[in-house]
Amino acid sequence: MKDYPRVAVVILNWNGRFFLEKFLPSVYNSTYPNTEFVIGDNASTDDSVTFVEQSYPSIRIVKNKENLGFAGGYNAILAQVEADYYVLLNSDVEVTPSWIEPVIDFLEAHPAMAAAQPKIKAYHDKVLFEHAGAAGGYIDAFGYPFCRGRIFNIVEADEQQYNDNREVFWATGAALFIRATSWKNAEGFDADFFAHMEEIDLCWRLKRMGYSIGYVAESTVYHVGGGTLNTSNPKKTYLNFRNNLTMLQKNLPFFQACWVIFARLWLDLLALLKFITEGKLKDAWAVSRAHQHFFLYFFRHAKKRKQFAARENQTGRYKNSIVLDFYLNKIQHFNKLDGDNFQ
Repeated sequence: MKDYPRVAVVILNWNGRFFLEKFLPSVYNSTYPNTEFVIGDNASTDDSVTFVEQSYPSIRIVKNKENLGFAGGYNAILAQVEADYYVLLNSDVEVTPSWIEPVIDFLEAHPAMAAAQPKIKAYHDKVLFEHAGAAGGYIDAFGYPFCRGRIFNIVEADEQQYNDNREVFWATGAALFIRATSWKNAEGFDADFFAHMEEIDLCWRLKRMGYSIGYVAESTVYHVGGGTLNTSNPKKTYLNFRNNLTMLQKNLPFFQACWVIFARLWLDLLALLKFITEGKLKDAWAVSRAHQHFFLYFFRHAKKRKQFAARENQTGRYKNSIVLDFYLNKIQHFNKLDGDNFQ
Protein backbone atom coordinates (compact mmCIF):
# COMPACT_ATOMS: atom_id res chain seq x y z
CA MET A 1 0.00 0.00 0.00
CA LYS A 2 1.34 3.42 -0.95
CA ASP A 3 2.58 5.58 1.92
CA TYR A 4 1.08 9.03 1.38
CA PRO A 5 2.93 11.97 2.95
CA ARG A 6 0.79 14.02 5.31
CA VAL A 7 -0.50 17.19 3.67
CA ALA A 8 -2.03 20.17 5.48
CA VAL A 9 -4.14 22.45 3.27
CA VAL A 10 -4.15 25.76 5.11
CA ILE A 11 -6.46 28.60 4.09
CA LEU A 12 -5.77 31.99 5.65
CA ASN A 13 -9.05 33.79 6.21
CA TRP A 14 -9.93 37.38 6.95
CA ASN A 15 -13.62 38.26 6.70
CA GLY A 16 -13.91 35.73 3.88
CA ARG A 17 -17.36 34.20 4.50
CA PHE A 18 -18.35 34.67 0.85
CA PHE A 19 -15.31 32.88 -0.56
CA LEU A 20 -15.33 30.13 2.06
CA GLU A 21 -18.97 29.37 1.38
CA LYS A 22 -18.33 29.32 -2.36
CA PHE A 23 -15.04 27.44 -2.60
CA LEU A 24 -14.64 25.28 0.52
CA PRO A 25 -16.80 22.50 -0.98
CA SER A 26 -14.28 21.95 -3.80
CA VAL A 27 -11.36 21.95 -1.36
CA TYR A 28 -13.12 19.65 1.09
CA ASN A 29 -13.82 17.15 -1.71
CA SER A 30 -10.14 16.80 -2.64
CA THR A 31 -9.28 13.16 -3.26
CA TYR A 32 -5.82 13.04 -1.64
CA PRO A 33 -6.13 10.47 1.17
CA ASN A 34 -3.86 11.93 3.88
CA THR A 35 -5.02 15.52 4.19
CA GLU A 36 -5.80 17.84 7.08
CA PHE A 37 -7.80 20.97 6.32
CA VAL A 38 -7.04 24.04 8.40
CA ILE A 39 -8.61 27.49 8.44
CA GLY A 40 -6.20 30.05 9.82
CA ASP A 41 -8.26 33.05 10.88
CA ASN A 42 -6.67 36.50 10.92
CA ALA A 43 -8.99 38.06 13.53
CA SER A 44 -12.04 38.21 11.27
CA THR A 45 -14.96 40.42 12.31
CA ASP A 46 -17.55 38.72 10.12
CA ASP A 47 -19.25 35.34 10.73
CA SER A 48 -16.83 33.30 8.60
CA VAL A 49 -15.46 31.30 11.55
CA THR A 50 -18.98 30.50 12.76
CA PHE A 51 -19.89 29.37 9.25
CA VAL A 52 -16.96 26.94 9.09
CA GLU A 53 -17.61 25.62 12.61
CA GLN A 54 -21.24 24.88 11.76
CA SER A 55 -20.84 23.68 8.16
CA TYR A 56 -17.48 21.85 8.38
CA PRO A 57 -17.00 20.68 11.98
CA SER A 58 -14.10 18.41 10.96
CA ILE A 59 -12.03 21.33 9.66
CA ARG A 60 -9.56 22.61 12.21
CA ILE A 61 -9.64 26.33 12.96
CA VAL A 62 -6.58 28.16 14.29
CA LYS A 63 -7.13 31.78 15.31
CA ASN A 64 -4.74 34.71 15.35
CA LYS A 65 -5.51 37.42 17.91
CA GLU A 66 -4.97 40.18 15.36
CA ASN A 67 -4.74 40.61 11.60
CA LEU A 68 -1.09 39.84 10.89
CA GLY A 69 -1.44 40.09 7.12
CA PHE A 70 -0.74 37.29 4.67
CA ALA A 71 2.90 36.89 5.68
CA GLY A 72 2.69 37.17 9.45
CA GLY A 73 -0.64 35.39 9.50
CA TYR A 74 0.69 32.28 7.82
CA ASN A 75 3.84 32.32 9.97
CA ALA A 76 1.72 32.23 13.13
CA ILE A 77 -0.72 29.60 11.85
CA LEU A 78 1.84 27.18 10.37
CA ALA A 79 3.81 27.23 13.62
CA GLN A 80 0.82 25.30 15.01
CA VAL A 81 0.42 22.80 12.15
CA GLU A 82 2.31 19.53 11.78
CA ALA A 83 2.60 17.92 8.33
CA ASP A 84 5.12 16.77 5.73
CA TYR A 85 3.85 19.34 3.25
CA TYR A 86 1.97 22.59 3.68
CA VAL A 87 -0.38 23.85 0.99
CA LEU A 88 -0.98 27.57 1.37
CA LEU A 89 -4.27 28.11 -0.44
CA ASN A 90 -6.10 31.38 -0.97
CA SER A 91 -9.73 31.41 0.07
CA ASP A 92 -10.76 32.59 -3.43
CA VAL A 93 -9.53 29.45 -5.19
CA GLU A 94 -11.63 26.66 -6.67
CA VAL A 95 -9.71 23.39 -6.91
CA THR A 96 -10.19 20.28 -9.02
CA PRO A 97 -10.71 16.93 -7.18
CA SER A 98 -7.21 15.47 -7.70
CA TRP A 99 -5.25 18.72 -7.62
CA ILE A 100 -2.99 17.66 -4.74
CA GLU A 101 -1.65 14.30 -5.99
CA PRO A 102 0.36 15.49 -9.04
CA VAL A 103 2.21 18.19 -7.10
CA ILE A 104 3.05 15.93 -4.15
CA ASP A 105 4.21 13.18 -6.55
CA PHE A 106 6.42 15.72 -8.33
CA LEU A 107 7.95 16.96 -5.08
CA GLU A 108 8.48 13.42 -3.83
CA ALA A 109 10.28 12.57 -7.08
CA HIS A 110 12.54 15.65 -6.81
CA PRO A 111 14.07 15.83 -3.31
CA ALA A 112 15.86 19.13 -4.06
CA MET A 113 12.55 20.78 -4.93
CA ALA A 114 11.42 22.79 -1.90
CA ALA A 115 8.15 24.13 -3.27
CA ALA A 116 5.89 24.00 -6.30
CA GLN A 117 2.66 25.36 -7.70
CA PRO A 118 -0.13 24.01 -9.90
CA LYS A 119 -1.39 25.67 -13.08
CA ILE A 120 -3.31 28.78 -12.05
CA LYS A 121 -6.24 29.71 -14.27
CA ALA A 122 -8.86 32.43 -14.04
CA TYR A 123 -12.06 31.50 -12.25
CA HIS A 124 -14.19 34.00 -14.18
CA ASP A 125 -12.77 32.96 -17.59
CA LYS A 126 -11.42 29.44 -17.34
CA VAL A 127 -9.76 29.58 -20.75
CA LEU A 128 -7.28 32.15 -19.44
CA PHE A 129 -4.31 31.87 -17.12
CA GLU A 130 -4.62 33.92 -13.95
CA HIS A 131 -2.42 36.87 -13.06
CA ALA A 132 -1.11 35.52 -9.75
CA GLY A 133 1.13 32.66 -10.85
CA ALA A 134 -0.19 31.46 -14.23
CA ALA A 135 2.24 28.70 -15.32
CA GLY A 136 5.09 29.54 -12.97
CA GLY A 137 6.98 32.64 -11.91
CA TYR A 138 10.16 34.29 -13.24
CA ILE A 139 12.08 37.47 -12.44
CA ASP A 140 14.09 39.84 -14.63
CA ALA A 141 17.42 41.62 -14.08
CA PHE A 142 15.70 44.53 -12.30
CA GLY A 143 13.51 42.46 -10.01
CA TYR A 144 10.28 42.63 -12.00
CA PRO A 145 8.30 39.40 -11.61
CA PHE A 146 6.38 37.86 -14.49
CA CYS A 147 4.97 34.45 -15.39
CA ARG A 148 4.68 31.95 -18.15
CA GLY A 149 1.27 32.94 -19.36
CA ARG A 150 1.27 36.46 -17.91
CA ILE A 151 3.54 39.44 -18.50
CA PHE A 152 2.41 42.58 -16.64
CA ASN A 153 -1.30 43.01 -17.46
CA ILE A 154 -1.38 40.70 -20.51
CA VAL A 155 -2.77 37.26 -19.66
CA GLU A 156 -2.62 34.45 -22.23
CA ALA A 157 -5.22 31.83 -23.03
CA ASP A 158 -4.26 28.31 -22.00
CA GLU A 159 -3.70 26.43 -25.24
CA GLN A 160 -1.58 23.72 -23.56
CA GLN A 161 1.54 25.68 -24.52
CA TYR A 162 2.82 25.42 -20.94
CA ASN A 163 1.86 21.84 -20.16
CA ASP A 164 5.34 20.71 -19.13
CA ASN A 165 6.43 20.29 -15.53
CA ARG A 166 9.51 22.41 -14.98
CA GLU A 167 11.68 24.37 -12.60
CA VAL A 168 10.79 28.07 -12.24
CA PHE A 169 12.04 30.96 -10.11
CA TRP A 170 9.03 31.45 -7.84
CA ALA A 171 5.71 29.79 -7.10
CA THR A 172 2.50 31.66 -6.40
CA GLY A 173 1.25 32.21 -2.88
CA ALA A 174 -2.30 31.56 -4.10
CA ALA A 175 -1.64 27.79 -4.11
CA LEU A 176 1.83 27.18 -2.72
CA PHE A 177 2.94 23.61 -1.97
CA ILE A 178 6.02 23.61 0.25
CA ARG A 179 7.90 21.02 2.29
CA ALA A 180 7.46 21.72 5.98
CA THR A 181 11.19 21.25 6.52
CA SER A 182 12.01 23.80 3.81
CA TRP A 183 9.51 26.28 5.26
CA LYS A 184 11.15 25.98 8.66
CA ASN A 185 14.71 26.10 7.30
CA ALA A 186 13.90 29.33 5.46
CA GLU A 187 12.05 30.69 8.53
CA GLY A 188 8.82 31.21 6.62
CA PHE A 189 7.69 34.52 5.20
CA ASP A 190 9.17 37.90 6.06
CA ALA A 191 6.35 39.24 8.25
CA ASP A 192 7.33 42.84 7.48
CA PHE A 193 6.04 42.34 3.94
CA PHE A 194 2.48 42.00 5.36
CA ALA A 195 1.14 41.03 1.91
CA HIS A 196 2.36 40.84 -1.71
CA MET A 197 5.71 39.49 -2.97
CA GLU A 198 6.36 37.59 0.25
CA GLU A 199 6.16 34.31 -1.70
CA ILE A 200 8.75 35.56 -4.24
CA ASP A 201 11.04 36.62 -1.41
CA LEU A 202 10.63 33.20 0.22
CA CYS A 203 11.29 31.34 -3.04
CA TRP A 204 14.36 33.48 -3.71
CA ARG A 205 15.64 32.70 -0.21
CA LEU A 206 15.09 28.99 -0.82
CA LYS A 207 16.95 29.17 -4.12
CA ARG A 208 19.83 30.93 -2.39
CA MET A 209 19.94 27.93 -0.07
CA GLY A 210 20.32 25.67 -3.11
CA TYR A 211 16.73 24.44 -3.37
CA SER A 212 14.60 24.38 -6.54
CA ILE A 213 11.06 25.67 -7.16
CA GLY A 214 8.66 23.84 -9.48
CA TYR A 215 5.56 24.14 -11.65
CA VAL A 216 3.28 21.13 -12.17
CA ALA A 217 0.96 21.34 -15.17
CA GLU A 218 -1.07 18.22 -14.33
CA SER A 219 -2.69 20.07 -11.44
CA THR A 220 -5.09 22.94 -12.13
CA VAL A 221 -6.84 25.41 -9.82
CA TYR A 222 -9.00 28.44 -10.59
CA HIS A 223 -8.27 31.74 -8.85
CA VAL A 224 -10.63 34.69 -8.56
CA GLY A 225 -7.79 37.14 -7.86
CA GLY A 226 -8.00 40.45 -6.03
CA GLY A 227 -10.08 38.77 -3.36
CA THR A 228 -8.47 40.77 -0.55
CA LEU A 229 -7.11 43.80 -2.41
CA ASN A 230 -8.35 44.77 -5.85
CA THR A 231 -5.63 44.94 -8.54
CA SER A 232 -6.07 48.73 -8.83
CA ASN A 233 -6.01 49.33 -5.06
CA PRO A 234 -3.43 52.00 -4.05
CA LYS A 235 -2.57 49.94 -0.95
CA LYS A 236 -1.61 47.06 -3.23
CA THR A 237 0.47 49.47 -5.33
CA TYR A 238 2.24 50.63 -2.16
CA LEU A 239 2.93 47.10 -0.92
CA ASN A 240 4.17 45.87 -4.30
CA PHE A 241 6.62 48.74 -4.82
CA ARG A 242 7.80 48.74 -1.20
CA ASN A 243 8.23 44.99 -0.90
CA ASN A 244 9.95 44.65 -4.26
CA LEU A 245 12.71 47.07 -3.24
CA THR A 246 13.10 45.32 0.11
CA MET A 247 13.31 41.94 -1.63
CA LEU A 248 16.11 43.19 -3.88
CA GLN A 249 17.97 44.61 -0.91
CA LYS A 250 17.74 41.32 0.96
CA ASN A 251 18.56 38.85 -1.79
CA LEU A 252 20.93 40.36 -4.34
CA PRO A 253 24.71 40.43 -3.81
CA PHE A 254 25.67 43.77 -2.22
CA PHE A 255 27.14 45.62 -5.22
CA GLN A 256 24.52 44.24 -7.59
CA ALA A 257 21.81 45.34 -5.16
CA CYS A 258 23.23 48.87 -5.15
CA TRP A 259 23.02 49.42 -8.89
CA VAL A 260 19.78 47.50 -9.41
CA ILE A 261 17.99 49.46 -6.67
CA PHE A 262 19.39 52.73 -8.09
CA ALA A 263 17.98 51.81 -11.51
CA ARG A 264 14.69 50.71 -10.00
CA LEU A 265 14.17 54.03 -8.25
CA TRP A 266 14.30 55.76 -11.63
CA LEU A 267 12.06 53.16 -13.24
CA ASP A 268 9.63 53.57 -10.35
CA LEU A 269 9.66 57.32 -10.96
CA LEU A 270 8.53 56.65 -14.53
CA ALA A 271 5.73 54.47 -13.15
CA LEU A 272 4.75 57.28 -10.77
CA LEU A 273 4.59 59.76 -13.67
CA LYS A 274 2.53 57.27 -15.69
CA PHE A 275 0.03 57.03 -12.83
CA ILE A 276 -0.22 60.83 -12.76
CA THR A 277 -0.87 61.07 -16.50
CA GLU A 278 -3.60 58.44 -16.11
CA GLY A 279 -5.21 60.41 -13.30
CA LYS A 280 -4.35 57.75 -10.70
CA LEU A 281 -3.04 60.19 -8.12
CA LYS A 282 -3.51 57.84 -5.16
CA ASP A 283 -1.40 55.19 -6.92
CA ALA A 284 1.28 57.80 -7.66
CA TRP A 285 1.34 58.79 -4.00
CA ALA A 286 1.53 55.08 -3.09
CA VAL A 287 4.78 54.76 -5.08
CA SER A 288 6.20 57.78 -3.28
CA ARG A 289 5.21 56.38 0.10
CA ALA A 290 6.79 53.03 -0.81
CA HIS A 291 10.12 54.77 -1.47
CA GLN A 292 9.87 56.74 1.76
CA HIS A 293 9.23 53.55 3.74
CA PHE A 294 12.07 51.73 1.99
CA PHE A 295 14.63 54.35 3.04
CA LEU A 296 13.13 54.83 6.49
CA TYR A 297 13.60 51.14 7.25
CA PHE A 298 16.69 50.61 5.10
CA PHE A 299 19.00 49.54 7.91
CA ARG A 300 16.37 47.34 9.53
CA HIS A 301 16.04 45.30 6.35
CA ALA A 302 19.80 45.38 5.73
CA LYS A 303 20.20 43.30 8.88
CA LYS A 304 18.12 40.56 7.25
CA ARG A 305 20.68 39.95 4.52
CA LYS A 306 22.07 36.47 4.93
CA GLN A 307 25.05 34.85 3.31
CA PHE A 308 24.16 31.40 2.05
CA ALA A 309 26.50 28.82 0.59
CA ALA A 310 27.80 29.57 -2.92
CA ARG A 311 25.28 27.21 -4.47
CA GLU A 312 22.47 29.64 -5.23
CA ASN A 313 20.07 28.25 -7.80
CA GLN A 314 19.70 30.85 -10.60
CA THR A 315 17.17 28.95 -12.72
CA GLY A 316 14.30 31.21 -13.72
CA ARG A 317 16.26 34.47 -13.76
CA TYR A 318 15.79 36.53 -16.94
CA LYS A 319 18.98 38.40 -17.80
CA ASN A 320 17.25 41.18 -19.76
CA SER A 321 14.66 43.79 -18.81
CA ILE A 322 11.09 42.53 -19.15
CA VAL A 323 10.00 46.20 -19.10
CA LEU A 324 11.96 47.00 -22.25
CA ASP A 325 10.88 43.79 -23.96
CA PHE A 326 7.24 44.44 -23.13
CA TYR A 327 6.94 48.17 -23.81
CA LEU A 328 9.60 48.76 -26.49
CA ASN A 329 9.93 45.40 -28.22
CA LYS A 330 6.18 44.68 -27.86
CA ILE A 331 6.75 41.14 -26.58
CA GLN A 332 3.61 40.21 -24.66
CA HIS A 333 3.77 36.41 -24.55
CA PHE A 334 6.31 34.42 -22.57
CA ASN A 335 7.15 32.02 -25.38
CA LYS A 336 8.20 34.95 -27.58
CA LEU A 337 11.05 35.86 -25.22
CA ASP A 338 14.57 34.81 -26.21
CA GLY A 339 15.25 31.56 -24.39
CA ASP A 340 19.00 32.26 -24.39
CA ASN A 341 18.38 35.11 -21.94
CA PHE A 342 17.15 32.79 -19.20
CA GLN A 343 19.42 31.27 -16.62
